[in-house]
Order: sequence, then C-alpha cells, then structure tokens
Amino acid sequence: MAGEFVPKHYFRRMERDELCRPDRPLEIDLGCGDGTFLREMAGAVPERDFLGVERLLGRVKKVCRRITRSGLENARVLRLESRYSIEWLLPEASVSRLHLLCPDPWPKARHHRRRLVQVDFLKAIQRVLQPGGEFLFMTDHEEYFEWGCEQVDAFAQFERLEWPENSFFYPKTDFQMQWEAEGKSMHRLRCRKPITED
Repeated sequence: MAGEFVPKHYFRRMERDELCRPDRPLEIDLGCGDGTFLREMAGAVPERDFLGVERLLGRVKKVCRRITRSGLENARVLRLESRYSIEWLLPEASVSRLHLLCPDPWPKARHHRRRLVQVDFLKAIQRVLQPGGEFLFMTDHEEYFEWGCEQVDAFAQFERLEWPENSFFYPKTDFQMQWEAEGKSMHRLRCRKPITED
C-alpha cells in the first residue's frame, strides 16, 4: 500500500535510515487518526520526514490513500500500537519531535493504568528523542492534562517549554476541530530533551 511503512522486522530496533532520509529531521505523530495533522504538517514542512503511527487498519488505509493523492513523499504510516513502536522499534536519538494529540483519556480511575502518558512511556520517549528534541502532548481532557504534567514532573528529565496557542504552525486534528466546535478548550504540554554537553 502506497504511503504505508512496513518494517523488515517487528522484533528488533530499527535503524534511523530505515525510517527517514539522511540529514532530514524525523517527526512522529502517535495515533494519527484520519491523518489530517500528519498530511498538513508534511505539506507545510517538506524538508522534514513524518511518520504517523496508527493501529486501526481502516484508518491506515484511508490515510495512505490521502497521502498518495496529495503527492506527499515525506509522509508514511506505520500500522502498529503506539507504545510498542516507541518502546521497542524506534532507534535511540532518532526523532526530532514526537506529537501525541488527543489520545484516549481513559477517564475512569480504574482505567488510568491504560493511559499512554506514564513515567515508563516518558523514559521511552526520552530515549528516542534527539538532544533538543521535543515531546508535544495535547488533550481536551483537563484531568488527563494534569495527570500528564504530574508524570512529566515525576520523571524530571524534560525541560518544560511555553506553548501558547498560535505560537507556531500547528494544524488541528479532526478531534480538536470537533471538540472546539463544541466549545471545549485544548490543554497543551510541550517538553524538550535537554541538550547535554560532552
């Protein structure tokens, strides 16, 4: 399927050149949904490579068709679960920006363990980010946002950055447009992996 990225192996860490072209920053869109954000970013920033991660086959097929119709050569989709992709497939220090936009908030207390934003997941993100790379998390669910902030503070390995609305180009996801139409506001968390000196 055009636009789909299929790893040679699902049980070993990939090399960076399998994911993107040399000397090009790589951005990951976790849970890319209908691909609106992924396609708009890839179209706006052609000098960067983009990989969407989505586990649902129907969504992957739809996004791949749209990528192909748009003629985007810098966007692909990996059909896989987000946590597995970050923890087991992506190579160390390979990603310049990782986007987690409007994930399932699992609002019931007994389901909080299913939330993606946990300290162990943040450790995996830190491993795949390049020094100076960013993790951007957005949700309309205020309690999940507060949870995410607590997890980042507990991890204590990221620098928190300001992220005011419209501070830089950032297309809206399908969920964001839907929720803002209902009068809901979005909560944003932007973190950076520190640049360490040798």
